[in-house]
Amino acid sequence: MNKKLFPLDKNYILRQAQDAIEKEMMGMMVDELKKAFTLLFNPLELQDDTYLKILSEKAFPEDHLSIIYKQLSGIFRYRFGTNQLELRFDGKSHFEKYQDDWKETLQKWVQILGQNPAYVKNLLRMTLLYDTPSRALFAENRCKSILNEHFGILIVKRKGDLLMKTGS
Repeated sequence: MNKKLFPLDKNYILRQAQDAIEKEMMGMMVDELKKAFTLLFNPLELQDDTYLKILSEKAFPEDHLSIIYKQLSGIFRYRFGTNQLELRFDGKSHFEKYQDDWKETLQKWVQILGQNPAYVKNLLRMTLLYDTPSRALFAENRCKSILNEHFGILIVKRKGDLLMKTGS
């Protein structure tokens, strides 16, 4: 992360908190993905090849899932980020508080998104059912589109600037 003029700005601390637990939260996302697949596509838990592969798969390229994690992180900062730190009286640091808030919100979001069959299928294609980079890239782009639609956010890149607009 670049050196900022106001290192104690809430959004910088929030971003650092999100980055610090990325691996842990991506693991949670994969666990929730397995549950969502089972609920949507195999509620009887029939032991076919695809289901067994999804349950047993542990290794896959994490770069596509990391991009989805970063997009969700950015949406969280956009929606809940301000530059004002709150006064804390419970003994937790802002960093710890923002990690807890982020974990709780991400868990809820992933469970809600897990009810969308298109999201589940695309996330599976780029993680547990990964087969080729081109299919994973297509699934990643489709997944980002689903997120933007779900959260009503339009991300526009122009001249190197990133602009997020609330959709109408």
